[in-house]
Amino acid sequence: MSLKNRFKQRYQNGSRLLAGYEQDDGNYKPKKILEVLMINSISETGLLFPKGGWENDESVEEAAVREAIEEAGVRGEIMEFLGNYHGETGKCTSMFALQVKEELISWPEQNSRRRIWLAIPEAQKQCQRAWMNDALVHGFLKWHQTGVN
Repeated sequence: MSLKNRFKQRYQNGSRLLAGYEQDDGNYKPKKILEVLMINSISETGLLFPKGGWENDESVEEAAVREAIEEAGVRGEIMEFLGNYHGETGKCTSMFALQVKEELISWPEQNSRRRIWLAIPEAQKQCQRAWMNDALVHGFLKWHQTGVN
């Protein structure tokens, strides 16, 4: 069975659910593992969160949903505005928590992008820019831990 095409994955509160276990005193207990979606960068090495330009005829939320489809091939529903984050070049990125409801088989940038689901510690290691780590930790994690369940 191929792990590449996961069309029947389960999602909860914008996160893909994984089956995993943790050991406690010799007994194994089911454990939920929170993951976030990252994509490869086209212009440099490393991973980033799907993001992109905001066009004149759309809201910032519509732009975020469109970019998720174009770059990562996922459809979903915006759950929460996570904040505006400023990069080293002064650009401002508005970040949202998107509840992924579907992974597309085909999407506009599939030949140049790959999507990767990562547990939070692995995602933090991939954040090459300070603003990305801020968006993950102070935006997404803070939101997820304060009542998304």
